Amino acid sequence: MKEFALIFRLKDISGFRPSPEQTQERMNWLAGIAAQNKLADKGNTLMPAPGSAKTVRPDNVVTDGPYTEIKEFVSGYIVVKAETIDEAVEMAKGNPIFKIGGNIEVREVLKRD
Repeated sequence: MKEFALIFRLKDISGFRPSPEQTQERMNWLAGIAAQNKLADKGNTLMPAPGSAKTVRPDNVVTDGPYTEIKEFVSGYIVVKAETIDEAVEMAKGNPIFKIGGNIEVREVLKRD
């Protein structure tokens, strides 16, 4: 079985602090994946940039935030187990982040043995 990172993105900081109901909905979604034994890493929530993120570029140039030119930020991630990327995408489709204008990038994790 392969592993896939589900990377959560939001358009603005207003969606970063979910209500108790939204938090419960996300926890229920995670519990459903865990119940199938397909949760490889529960991931973490990331602090929103700017102020809490820095990017180091060539020649040791350090800038605030991940990318100053983008309109959305990475809010967190989890790692799931799936046979194919399509299966991981199906898991992502049930996440409540879409209700607040967010999106999820699905990427295969390269395992090094």
